[in-house]
Amino acid sequence: MALIHGEDRRKNVHDALVAIDGQVRPKLQRKKYVIIKPNGVAAHNPFSCTSADALRGVLDYLAPRFKGPVVIAESSAEDTLEAYESCQYNRLLSEYGKAKLSLVDLNREAKFETLPLIDFDLHVTPVRLAARLLDPDAFVICAAVMKTHNTVVATLSVKNMVLGAPLHSAPGETPFWSDKRKYHAGVRQTNYNMLLTAQKLQANWGAALVDGFEGMEGNGPGAGTPVPSRIAIASTDYIAADRVALEAMGINPQWVGYLIYGGQVGLGQYDLAKIDVLGAPIASVKRNYRLHPDIQRQLQWMGPMEDLPPKLGELRQELNKALA
Repeated sequence: MALIHGEDRRKNVHDALVAIDGQVRPKLQRKKYVIIKPNGVAAHNPFSCTSADALRGVLDYLAPRFKGPVVIAESSAEDTLEAYESCQYNRLLSEYGKAKLSLVDLNREAKFETLPLIDFDLHVTPVRLAARLLDPDAFVICAAVMKTHNTVVATLSVKNMVLGAPLHSAPGETPFWSDKRKYHAGVRQTNYNMLLTAQKLQANWGAALVDGFEGMEGNGPGAGTPVPSRIAIASTDYIAADRVALEAMGINPQWVGYLIYGGQVGLGQYDLAKIDVLGAPIASVKRNYRLHPDIQRQLQWMGPMEDLPPKLGELRQELNKALA
């Protein structure tokens, strides 16, 4: 994987992808089209979203290497098309006029596959995931932002994919519904549901790009403050990309449940000692990001359940003794 440090966001992104080109291009050449999945979480706050310059860096990388269609696709928590406008993604259509580039709102497209998750009471609850992100003909490039988070400590490439996949109703559709809300079902359930979704999506992941040119600390993912880290991270292993990003943010990797789970079940490499990092040394770019004020409650996923179910086998033994 690559870790690039520099004073030009667009160049950092481009150079990070070029550094792993040998891993990307063989997979890219087997696909019919590319999906770039940005983080468009909040249309009203472009700082919280993937920068248009980061997308330019991705498109610069693709231009000499891929001549098929490229789709920028997102399911924003708000109105995706408003996010595209406020983040100035629409300008890319004219700037890259020779490319087969389009913008898609996954909520309006409304094509999905279902996945069973669990709710707060550990009952099954189905969610609708954007079918396009599961299309085997697509090479998916995640264009994430390096940010702290108000529920799961940090949001990077895996979180961008996992919470960008569930849909909500299109603007004007009634009644309003949002399958994204089903993930907020308690700190343990959230991390587990993210793992289930990552397992569903992972087979179609192409390359992860984490833009840390200006990261976000504190009240992420939508209202934090900027950190000028001036880096870009790229890898074909999304778990490994996020593991290195955590190190660059000074975040304890044992605190991020969904990434630990992903490493445990083989979705990627979470052991830093087994990740080969090209480019800048991690220590040279490391900054200690201020975490969300709710960090102690977020970390409760690591502790024991306070309300344990009875051990049914032991109760049966006690009943047998009472009847004897």
